[in-house]
Amino acid sequence: MKESLLVTGGTGYIGSHTVVELITAGYDVEILDNLYNSKIEVLDQIEQLTGVKPKFYEVDLRDSEALANVFAGKKYDAVMHFAGLKAVSESTKKPLKYYENNLGGTFNLLRCMKDYSVKKLIFSSSATVYGDQPSPFNETLPTGEKISSPYGRAKYMIEEILKDLCASDLGFSVAILRYFNPAGAHPSGLIGEDPNDKPNNLMPIIMKVATGEFPELLVYGDDYNTPDGSCIRDYLHVVDLARGHLAALKHIQPGWTAYNLGSGEGTSVFDMITAFEQASGKKLPYKVVERRAGDLAAFYADSTKAQTELDWQTEFDINDIMRDTLNYLDHQNG
Repeated sequence: MKESLLVTGGTGYIGSHTVVELITAGYDVEILDNLYNSKIEVLDQIEQLTGVKPKFYEVDLRDSEALANVFAGKKYDAVMHFAGLKAVSESTKKPLKYYENNLGGTFNLLRCMKDYSVKKLIFSSSATVYGDQPSPFNETLPTGEKISSPYGRAKYMIEEILKDLCASDLGFSVAILRYFNPAGAHPSGLIGEDPNDKPNNLMPIIMKVATGEFPELLVYGDDYNTPDGSCIRDYLHVVDLARGHLAALKHIQPGWTAYNLGSGEGTSVFDMITAFEQASGKKLPYKVVERRAGDLAAFYADSTKAQTELDWQTEFDINDIMRDTLNYLDHQNG
């Protein structure tokens, strides 16, 4: 019998790619999403890729009654929790919005899981929990110190809540996946990053500049202590990231465990501009402006633990990320 999974935020960017990988691997998947920053049409695209259209619940995790009705309708073997607001810079301007949404929704989800005896959880965390420390980051480093945004602090708080939950109930198995910088799109071009509101991540902004929707790319600072002065990030192909969730699900153990999911390589903003220009054959207009609140100079992963314990490793690089993003853009523009 197929294992049954509930995926919160499953029509979003990372969630939808993970749903495709889960269905392809033979799992029975249902999706819960409030469509705040995603589109219902993603369900049709998932069906095109997998031959299966997942059951969908348009529910906000903060609606405890509606959430309980979802759990009452089916016995799930595990939950993958992607749902949440995710813009670092916005969180510094609207901290209460981020704490109320990301913490409140998670509280309700965990209560339902306990009430309905669903004891396996894969949680979408972030490398921001490490704060401002020298890279590369590995899982032995302290977390919770010098975190530069409410977004990151909310992720850290949820990790700590999950630690306490596992300590109080030994039946729980929780895998924390600390993402670095997801980018790219499904190689088919059918799904990719398509936020409803103004994008905050570098790749969708680059694409909007490429299509003329934005006049230029704003480079937030060229005076960081990095080789070219721009911020350095660890860009991870979204399909590699999605497959990391399958690996975590297959190897999940009782208790609480954290894993970094990253490529292990740092790429600067200017490197990304160069990679785009090489992949597209077009120049990308940009302008250097003041630093953005909450941004760190550099962070990239040591993912040895995930490679060793989950048998996971990346298969795609920056060139693949650019190729697949441009392919997705071509499909979007038809």
